[in-house]
Amino acid sequence: MFAANARTMSRMEPALRRVVIVDPNPSSARLLSDIMKGMGAREIYSESDEERALELLRDVEPGVIFTERSGDTLNGETLARRIRRSGMSCRMSPIIMVTSEATAAAIKGARDAGIHEFLRKPFTTGDLFKRVENVTLKPRPWIEAVGYVGPDRRRFNSGEYSGARKRRSDGAGGGGPAEIRDQASRILVSALSQFEQDPSQATRAIRQQAETLNGLAIKTADARLAMAVATLQAYVASGQVTKAGLAQPIGTVVTAARAANEAALVARAS
Repeated sequence: MFAANARTMSRMEPALRRVVIVDPNPSSARLLSDIMKGMGAREIYSESDEERALELLRDVEPGVIFTERSGDTLNGETLARRIRRSGMSCRMSPIIMVTSEATAAAIKGARDAGIHEFLRKPFTTGDLFKRVENVTLKPRPWIEAVGYVGPDRRRFNSGEYSGARKRRSDGAGGGGPAEIRDQASRILVSALSQFEQDPSQATRAIRQQAETLNGLAIKTADARLAMAVATLQAYVASGQVTKAGLAQPIGTVVTAARAANEAALVARAS
């Protein structure tokens, strides 16, 4: 029998005030809704169609979103990408894909679409609780790039995933200053190269990485990086952003970030 810790349930409650379920199967949606009510969800909304789901999400602004992978008028991966790249207030809300299509390709597709968790049908209440607990109480770093928008894929928490870890930081905490500078630099360079393909998302990605690097520069008292980031932020804020205009300030930021990483390596070696 499933029994959740009352303190844990209390901590999860704020994120569960509004929940949206997107599933073309009424029985599955009803079962999920009943379980979520038992976990403390107050307002639960259901939809079966992708377009209508997007309209619902704009109005409801949920704390957690559940979606099936596929249906006659639903593609869960496409829905996730559209949410992540939208201007909706819930664009960063946790998305849990609940589906019977638990193939390796489906899990990878969900992860690359910006989905937080993957749960195979049929599932137990305990399995569902673990996924909800992960997305509400164990937040993952947010990645704002051009090719990908969503939670950090290197820390994909799906209980279904058992593949090899590909980076040194996987499963080991990670997220140190050098890693943050390196990742932000790579996203900035990528956003610049893809700027003309998607100017809006590229600008949003650049703005997010600049904010991340600015916070890190302040924390580490890195005046050179702080000044470089300030110049980039001022240019983006001007509203007259072009690929050519971005080249120099992004290049300066990347150079400053690289210099900070090299200095840190020297300090550790000495």
